[in-house]
Amino acid sequence: MNRAQLPPLAIVGPTACGKSSLGLALAQRRPGSEIVSVDAMAVYRDMNIGTAKPSAAEQAAVPHHLIDVADPSEEYAVSRFQADAIAAIGQIESRGGTPILVGGTGLYVQALVDDLVIPGQYPEIRAELEATPDTDAETIRHWARLRELDPVAAAKMEPNNRRRVLRALEVCLGSGQPFSSFGPGMDAYPKIRFRLA
Repeated sequence: MNRAQLPPLAIVGPTACGKSSLGLALAQRRPGSEIVSVDAMAVYRDMNIGTAKPSAAEQAAVPHHLIDVADPSEEYAVSRFQADAIAAIGQIESRGGTPILVGGTGLYVQALVDDLVIPGQYPEIRAELEATPDTDAETIRHWARLRELDPVAAAKMEPNNRRRVLRALEVCLGSGQPFSSFGPGMDAYPKIRFRLA
């Protein structure tokens, strides 16, 4: 990063609080700035209603990244977002520009700002877990198994949240490591290179 280059900026906040307009205004005031969307729905093509995607004119005024990069039928997991966003940030900085992260998908923001280590996916294990009956009793049984393997992760989720329980259990079984061992967790945050606004 040269002297004139600013550190990356992350503009975060709740829906409809003005993040996009602030990001656009800042990018227009700082030549070389480019926007990296951190919106989990804006990545999907043809999902324009309810996503507040930047208009064609806004995208022409300031380069935008990670807009319309996947089909709605594709899985676009946080690990793919993280890799794509890191690549976009690297390209912007290699041109001497300033990346401005704009959006409200908290996990996407955290994946970049806190440099989360995203656990792998284990499709065979996932399929086996998902083949069990989708009932509260079965989900609680899975949660009890998770509690044995990773009490820290189990304590941070509701026992009947099937999606979260199965994902944590999938990682524990597939990786051989506790789900809670990935990333800094919610109790510790590393030093960051982003300015948050």
